[in-house]
Amino acid sequence: MDKENNALIIIDVQKAFDDKKWGDRNNLSAEENISKILTLWRKKGWQVIHIQHMSENPEEVIITKKVNSSFIGTNLEEFLKLNHITTTVITGLTTPHCVSTTIRMSGNLGFNTYLISDATAAFGLKDQNDNYFDADTIHNTSLANNSFATIGTL
Repeated sequence: MDKENNALIIIDVQKAFDDKKWGDRNNLSAEENISKILTLWRKKGWQVIHIQHMSENPEEVIITKKVNSSFIGTNLEEFLKLNHITTTVITGLTTPHCVSTTIRMSGNLGFNTYLISDATAAFGLKDQNDNYFDADTIHNTSLANNSFATIGTL
């Protein structure tokens, strides 16, 4: 990848997700994997964008959002286009919500979109009939229900 046309987007990696109210989670090494990717990105001097994460590094962009998509109600699309970014590499929390919504928008907006599956995670969820689906099932189903990004691992 070329520095001039790619960005790492880290979504909602926040302490709030450590709360037990979220329930069981899969991929407990997601944050460690995100850290490894972030370290590589910083070493290469490539663009890093944090969504709702308060980074202390002034070279990194911080964008706050109020809905699942990192593109809705934010300047993310404008920032990417103004900086000639054509490729997004997406990581973060949670796979079926903010991550999936963001990769769909990224793909629909014409960006070459990559999702690093072991740098994302999900929580178990109940459906409308109160049937429980464990975190791995939710994560894997979210990955399977994707035609907007190329899925890879660290």
